[in-house]
Amino acid sequence: SYYTFRGTTRGSKIETGPTMVGDEYSDPAIMNYLGARKNTMLGNNFSEYHVDDSPRLVLDKLEKIGFRVVTMTGVGQTLVWCMYKETDCIT
Repeated sequence: SYYTFRGTTRGSKIETGPTMVGDEYSDPAIMNYLGARKNTMLGNNFSEYHVDDSPRLVLDKLEKIGFRVVTMTGVGQTLVWCMYKETDCIT
């Protein structure tokens, strides 16, 4: 299964947090493992999960449960990682 999250940069350094790690449809078990809080920003009609950890710590935690980075990109001061984890498929 695929998983994406984003962090922000200030200058040439990745900020310490918060890091957006999911949306309202994210796996609750993963959000719990990351210690994420579900927030709805004023004016938005959707929720996002955030952690206080830096993106590096989030990457480390997700790697421990089998995710690997597939790609990452930067847009302005926002960095986005796409990760993948093999799952058992029943056909």
